[in-house]
Amino acid sequence: MTQKRQSPRSPVPTALARSVEVRAFDMAREEQFNIHAHDWAQFTYSAEGVLTVVTDQGRFLAPPAMAVWLPPGVMHTIETVSFAKFRSLYIAADRIGGMPETCTVLSVDPLLRNLILAAAALPRDWDEEGADGRLMACLLDRIRAALPAFLHLPLPNDPRLKAATDALLADPSDRRPLEEIAHSVGAAGRTLARLFQQETGMTFGAWRRQRVLLSALERLSAGTPVTTVALDLGYESPSAFIAMFRRTLGDTPTRYLQAGYH
Repeated sequence: MTQKRQSPRSPVPTALARSVEVRAFDMAREEQFNIHAHDWAQFTYSAEGVLTVVTDQGRFLAPPAMAVWLPPGVMHTIETVSFAKFRSLYIAADRIGGMPETCTVLSVDPLLRNLILAAAALPRDWDEEGADGRLMACLLDRIRAALPAFLHLPLPNDPRLKAATDALLADPSDRRPLEEIAHSVGAAGRTLARLFQQETGMTFGAWRRQRVLLSALERLSAGTPVTTVALDLGYESPSAFIAMFRRTLGDTPTRYLQAGYH
């Protein structure tokens, strides 16, 4: 896996100036934050490009039509493959009633997107009693109404299973059968299959397909042509890859990514 460079950004604030605070800046290609946690919740969105949020529970992908919800206290890092417009909401713990209790990828519809961008333009000490406060209240309501989206790759704890998933994370095009991967980590195929289901809630095949999908989204957002992505990830043809993408996300890769920017 490519080594990401640590972000030069200043540390996050030690306290919030308001119940909702927005941090907005551009992130460079292959940038990564140091691992950290907050006393408040975080709603991580990219107005352009794709962000990947990594926690002990897994990898959570946020293309422009999605965002990652992080409850307070979750250790995490955020990384990019290509340029991204980072727009992150910090939300005080007493304002998150009705929001997810675990890390979740949420859909961002056009209204929610525009509310995020409007909030990012407000000063840190926005007016709680006026129009700014009403905008923020509407924004929180829209987050509560956002639908979950399955762009999450659960990560295991068992050392043998972790060795297997680390190999697939490093090389999403790895098409070795389960038995061969199991042998390489010192486990029987049946054992590894059971561990996949037990620790990730997914079969081996489903986990590997999800890994390929997330890798494809990261590469496509970096401007890599569809044909190149398809062949690099082991598909026999671009049409086979596009068919998989449409079955999973409901549209072609080009249209899916374009829709997230509007």
